Amino acid sequence: MWRVDFFPMVPEGLLWALAIISVGMLVLCLSTKQRAGIWRAFALALMLLALSNPSVLREEREGLDDVVAVLVDRSESQDIGERREQTDRVLSDLKEQLAQQDGLTARIIDVGKDNYGPSRDGTHVFSEMSQALEDVAPNRLAGAILITDGQVHDAPDDPAELASNGPLHTLIVGKKDGYDRKLTVERAPVFGIVGESVSITLRVDEFGKQQERSRTLLSVDVLLDGRPVQSQYLPVGQSRTIEVDIDHGGENVIEVRIETDPQELTDKNNVAVLEVNGVRDRLRVLLVSGEPHAGERTWRNLLKADPSVDLVHFTILRPPDKQDGTPIDELSLIAFPTRELFSEKLDEFDLIIFDRYQRRNVLPLIYLANVARFVEDGGALLTAAGPAFATTLSLYRTPLAGVLPAQPTGEVYERGYRPRVTLAGARHPVTANLPGANMEDVAADPEWGRWFRLVATERVSGDTLMSGPEDGPVLILDRVGDGRVAQLLSDHSWLWARGFEGGGPQAELLRRLAHWLMKEPELEEEKLFADIEGGALVVKRRTMEDVPMEVMVTSPSGKKETASFEESAAGLWTARLPVDEIGLYRLENGDQVAVAAVGPLNPREFSDVRATDQVLAPISEASSGTTVWVDELTRAAPLLRRVAKGREMFGRDWIGLVRNNAYTVRSVTSSALLPAWLFLLVIAGATLFAWRREGA
Repeated sequence: MWRVDFFPMVPEGLLWALAIISVGMLVLCLSTKQRAGIWRAFALALMLLALSNPSVLREEREGLDDVVAVLVDRSESQDIGERREQTDRVLSDLKEQLAQQDGLTARIIDVGKDNYGPSRDGTHVFSEMSQALEDVAPNRLAGAILITDGQVHDAPDDPAELASNGPLHTLIVGKKDGYDRKLTVERAPVFGIVGESVSITLRVDEFGKQQERSRTLLSVDVLLDGRPVQSQYLPVGQSRTIEVDIDHGGENVIEVRIETDPQELTDKNNVAVLEVNGVRDRLRVLLVSGEPHAGERTWRNLLKADPSVDLVHFTILRPPDKQDGTPIDELSLIAFPTRELFSEKLDEFDLIIFDRYQRRNVLPLIYLANVARFVEDGGALLTAAGPAFATTLSLYRTPLAGVLPAQPTGEVYERGYRPRVTLAGARHPVTANLPGANMEDVAADPEWGRWFRLVATERVSGDTLMSGPEDGPVLILDRVGDGRVAQLLSDHSWLWARGFEGGGPQAELLRRLAHWLMKEPELEEEKLFADIEGGALVVKRRTMEDVPMEVMVTSPSGKKETASFEESAAGLWTARLPVDEIGLYRLENGDQVAVAAVGPLNPREFSDVRATDQVLAPISEASSGTTVWVDELTRAAPLLRRVAKGREMFGRDWIGLVRNNAYTVRSVTSSALLPAWLFLLVIAGATLFAWRREGA
């Protein structure tokens, strides 16, 4: 490629000044008819031309391929009907045609594959196209071809924004006429009070021609943690509020389903899954201290420090066997309301704690029998034993013996020891990973202060989580009926709170104990749960057993697969599975069942699953492209043509891609237009000729 360019030897301002002088001289000479002046002006013009240094440039160019983006919608709405098969056929045809085009490079871009992730919602075509083509110069873009069902959720508000990037041709897969139902959760709480109900506002909509003959009421089923809890009817096209009871703390997975119609496109948007975190309004605790002792205030301070605990505390200061004849109205002590607490209002408490309690005829046996029934019916009991537990005054010699997991032997150890976490304790969430515990070696002493008393017992039932001298149980947990029991066989835990020999995790241990007794899901020793982490379904199984297991996973589409667990910590097994669907995953492992919701509450991907051209047609039109329904073609894909800029970009059965003729310059060679000596000779000749004419 040849061209002429100028490289002035003097400033451009000087050249322009001399050019104006030359023009002025020429005009003056022409007006006065002085022919010699014309030659002087000509000589000056030649000098200006020489000073502008005209050069001939020779460029060596290399042609560049044009780039066309082929965007393939791989979102979940493409699984409806034959859309995915149609998409594959269209893509295969386009690839064959593109391979026959010279000077054209195709970039195949799959979009919408990660809509299940927490950072995306819907099909994002244009953002992914922009990212994939960010290294391509605009003068190389031949256009873009989009294969989709038309449900795109990042279309620009102004279609003209894409007009400069070449034509956008949209190929719509799917059928024009479709019918579908959709369930939408308009309002749902994040938290709920355990024992109370939460309000969830729902709306059921129908789309398409089928709605003219559809019923006006549709049945709705509600499931909590995978089990049915209620069923009712909701009107179509109207918002309605339902009430769902929250029956446990922690995560409550609520699933709402509407009935399906065989004619609708998909039933994936007939289900909505939401998670409500159950919290307890107030934990009502009854603490009964059998006698004043050094650790009594520690118990009280610990429970009072928790704002969620409503504590009722009584200390028995004057048992019946210490009557001295003082009239009741002259005593400053508060009478122990035994009947009110242990007969009339016992069921109002969530947890009962007996701290160094002993039989001294304060509580009749009938009231202790009420406590045993309270546990069996779902209540919680914690006992902290003192020396009296090994005597005839022991609580084990009352109706509570039926719910207590440890039986006293009659011996009390009175020597220093450090409570050790047992093998079972290393697996149980109450004692697992306690700060300073002997997690690596259950036979070693932990890094916390000593206790100096332990009531010797034999375990009758339950799990021993901590042990002391002679491997005697220090802490035992057990399930009795629908309730739970924790037995602490020493009254020296207060030494940790005082920091003796460095102290220990008393507050953390008792917090976990209380939460386990209250059946908090995160502290269940047999628990299956799952979460979404990094685009994968992470399934965790906590168990006291020591055997590898498998979990059965059912995807939202009904596909089943198994995954093997690997032990990630003592008592905790983990399995990891990739997820590629939006919706509810069901997990089963033995008698343990769990559910995990993937994707947003109301996925945009399924807000309307009908194939449509309404979203993309204005954008294609603004970019000089076209929108084509694949079902209306006589072949899998339209014919491809290369078209010059400014020409029509589509026809009846073809679509056009711009031929840009872009290139890159590999090298440039420069040479003077005329040699300097030739310029000098011509200028001198013109000057001499002008002088001669003036002398004639």
